[in-house]
Formats: sequence, structure tokens, C-alpha cells
Amino acid sequence: MTTLDGKTALLTGGLGSLGRAQARRLAEAGAAVTILERPEIEDGPARAEALGAAFLPCDLNDLGAAQTTVAAAADRAGGFDILINNAALIINRPYDRFTLAEYEDQIRVNSSAAYALVAVCAEPMKARGWGRVINFTSVTLKGIIDGYVPYVTSKGAMLGLTVSLARELGRHGITVNAVAPGAIVSEAEARVFGDKAREYSDWVLEQQCLKTRIQPEDVAELVHFLASPAADMITGQNIGIDGGWQGGKAPGTE
Repeated sequence: MTTLDGKTALLTGGLGSLGRAQARRLAEAGAAVTILERPEIEDGPARAEALGAAFLPCDLNDLGAAQTTVAAAADRAGGFDILINNAALIINRPYDRFTLAEYEDQIRVNSSAAYALVAVCAEPMKARGWGRVINFTSVTLKGIIDGYVPYVTSKGAMLGLTVSLARELGRHGITVNAVAPGAIVSEAEARVFGDKAREYSDWVLEQQCLKTRIQPEDVAELVHFLASPAADMITGQNIGIDGGWQGGKAPGTE
């Protein structure tokens, strides 16, 4: 395992299925991990502690307050070496049944928050001459599924943020990459597809070259690699981890 001893990491959305696997993996590699999650999450500090991480309550809907909260946490930690923008809202509904407020909520949490946190976290990285920003996009950018217009739009914005920040921060020794997961076995999947989960899972395997469902731990391995010195010369990339997705649109979920 590539060590992250002495590194500090801030992970948003760290108590979801993907986030937990990432937090555990980074902590096992030696990083001091802070999980940023919604204040109302029950037993948040205890759940974070069980993963080997600290808990930072923060609502990404308020970007100004989020910057203030993260800046204070960064000061206490001596700066974050690694920022992972994993948090996301995901709702399935036809595009014309979203309100403007619901659309804006997903854009804010899923992509604008990443910009807000980079603006705070990048300064200590610049001072050190080393840093990692890891954003999350999605296989849905390939247009494979109906009902996620705000979500997919937010992931497109995240891709643009990734490639443009890689250019501006590279001169300071900071890499910026995106991870584009495919269909991951997760609590969110179970929630969205409900009693159609088995049908959906069978369809996913038909679309993948690899006939095994992707687990959160698979994504955590990639995040660990990108956060490590082994990825020093990788930046501005959108790296798919989707089992070799070659399929088309998903069956309706409404």
C-alpha cells in the first residue's frame, strides 16, 4: 500500500457508501482524514471515528459558511494536503418536474461547492508546493440514463472545473483529477431503484465488459492512488472506473 503518512485529507460526503470506503482506505494508508458531512446526520462523529476519521459538520448549501468552516478546520490541521469533492445530491425525475430551486441545489452541492472549497484549501497546498484535488464526475455524462438532468449538468461542470484548475494549479505542484464512477453498488442505488434493483443490476452487467458489479472499495483504491505520490505526473484527467461501460440508455426508472 502506498503510504500517505503525514498527509491530511478533507473528504466531503464521507459517510455515504463511496465516502466510507474512501475514508477507511486513506486512513489505513496513514492520512489524517476529516469527513465533511451534513450537521443533521445522526451519530456523525461516532460513525466517522469508526472509519478512523474526524467529523466536520457543514452544510454545502451555504457556500460562504462552508468556506468559513473549512478555513477554520484547515488552520487547525495545518492545511489539507488532499481535497476530495465526493458529496453529491442525486434525484431521479423528468427534467420538467424539477423546480428551479431543486436544479440550483444540485448544481450548488455537486459542483459549486467544489470550487468554494478549492478556493480555501489550495493556498496551503501552494505554500507546500504539493497537493491533490480529486473531484467526482460520472458515467452518466455519456447520456445513458433518463431523469438526471440537474445531476448530469452538475457533473459536466465538475469536469470543466477539473481540467481548468489542473492548468492553473499545476505550476504549484498541485494535481487535479476527476474520478468517473460507473454503476456502483451503493445505498443510493438501492434507494433510487427500489424493487427494480435486481432488474437494474442485471442490465448494468449487460453494459459492462467486466461481468462483476463495481464496489465502493474499487473506487477507493483509485482515489488512494491519485492521492499518493505514485500519481505525481497525472493531472487534468477524467478517469473512468466503470467496468468497461459500452452500453446505452438505462430502462426507465419512473
